[in-house]
Amino acid sequence: MAKLILTHEVTGLGEPGDVVDVKDGYARNYLVPRNLATPWSKGAESQVSAIRKARKAREIASLDDAKAARDSLQAKAVVVTAKAGESGRLFGAVTTGDIADAVAAAGTVTVDKRKIEIGQPIKSTGSYTVSVRLHPEVSANIAVNVVAG
Repeated sequence: MAKLILTHEVTGLGEPGDVVDVKDGYARNYLVPRNLATPWSKGAESQVSAIRKARKAREIASLDDAKAARDSLQAKAVVVTAKAGESGRLFGAVTTGDIADAVAAAGTVTVDKRKIEIGQPIKSTGSYTVSVRLHPEVSANIAVNVVAG
């Protein structure tokens, strides 16, 4: 087992700043190469407090604020414009950054692109539903309409 400090949120594992024990192969082949975690050491404990402090500044403060943000996000669909061929197939795919920009342009709550989870890659025009983790206890489902542009 490898002891790591998470530097980014990993679904099902933890938040940035958490110290986790994972299997050696998962650490060596997935988490560390993708810069999602760093090896734990006594000196790295100071990094943990800095990561947690930065996370507190970014995250939504209370459960009530998160519920209000969820209600505002779910109230209306977000439109993402992407280049597409005649059949409606996109040149590329819609990314979490595109969705975060569309949410910001819609004037609702600002959403961190790392908190957005897309089930299947969005590679054609149409309507989709994506999930956004606003708080450890609150997530919102956003309706996303992809249109050719």
